[in-house]
Amino acid sequence: MVEVEEVGNKMQSQMRLHPEPEDDADLPLPALFDRASRLHGLASSSALDQEGIRKGVELLRRCDEMVSKLGLFSTNETKEDVSTANLKYLLVPYYLGEMTEKIAQEDRIPILKASQNHLKEFIALCEALELIPEDELELSRQKQPDTTANRRAQKIARFRRQKAAETKLQEIKERKERRGRSLRAAALSAPAEAGEEDALEDDGEEEREAWLATISLALCKAFDLLDMLKKEEEMLLAVKERQEKDGNAFAREMLDERTQKAEAWHHNAANRAPYSKPADPITCATFAQDVLEGRASVSQAHEHKHQPLIFGPASLVGGGLTSERERMAAQVFQPGYRLPTMSIEEAGLREMKMMEKWQERTANMIKEANSAWHKDGTSSAQEDEDAEEAKARAWDDWKDDNPRGAGNKKLTPCG
Repeated sequence: MVEVEEVGNKMQSQMRLHPEPEDDADLPLPALFDRASRLHGLASSSALDQEGIRKGVELLRRCDEMVSKLGLFSTNETKEDVSTANLKYLLVPYYLGEMTEKIAQEDRIPILKASQNHLKEFIALCEALELIPEDELELSRQKQPDTTANRRAQKIARFRRQKAAETKLQEIKERKERRGRSLRAAALSAPAEAGEEDALEDDGEEEREAWLATISLALCKAFDLLDMLKKEEEMLLAVKERQEKDGNAFAREMLDERTQKAEAWHHNAANRAPYSKPADPITCATFAQDVLEGRASVSQAHEHKHQPLIFGPASLVGGGLTSERERMAAQVFQPGYRLPTMSIEEAGLREMKMMEKWQERTANMIKEANSAWHKDGTSSAQEDEDAEEAKARAWDDWKDDNPRGAGNKKLTPCG
């Protein structure tokens, strides 16, 4: 009996992980929007394949058709006239534009145009309902020149609005969690029937604030995404126009440029090698870099104390370099960056020796400071005082023998 229950639990868990496809034709608008919103969230986190993205686009298109048939929004209304339950359906064209942009297709230009149309529809609907801030409308209506300063100011304003919306959503989420914990604690202690209506009113107000903040956040992202799609469309159209105009000349031009660079490199390498017999492989990384950068010559003698570093195919590096041909091949496959001149162990040993010398010098200085002659020199305070006193007396005697101005008698008129 226990085994039968375990098998039944496993079957139920598998059904939850892999639900059977339901018939979406008879779903009402709220259920259809919830399912499409879940697919949009998975697509935003890159956790949905192309089949799921196309399914989400199809569901969102059906949501858009149902919203249009029901006439939930009108150009004569404002955001105060829209009910809280219908605010979330304003996001349908935005979700549709985002998911349409993620569709993988060989010809991407139609995808970009369709996504831009959905985003423009979302922005126009929000503008009619007075959901777009005034500063954003002023920037778009004034048609200011597209300068760096204007673009920077616009991006800063959008970033601030986006941060404010995200902060608002986080505050609402934390407030709901706190109220839920307090209500559960109150329900466990004593039934509170008087506060149920206040809680429902608070939930309604918070839900409206949450949807308005979500729409504000979606507007900021829609403006940025629309600018990005426009730039991508311009680049793709320019590439397509050039390909249609030049045919394969564009690819041929790139190949010719690479061929010329390769030939010039080989020609310069041949000019830099005036010797006929190949030199021995350079096994010092620093000396090799100096040779490549022209600070040294291959024929110069160079002494090194570390093991030779030779790069190349595994057949050459693993085995011994017996012939001159293998040595030349190993010399070709050298890295294009500066290699270390010593290993980590050698650097550590060198630093350890430096520290030992420093510690030895410090110990000698401490020993010298504590020696007997140093202590004797510092302990003769009475002798120092006597010497200072004798010096002061000698100075007084000299001043008595030589009064002030005694040496300047020739400079005085009566001298």
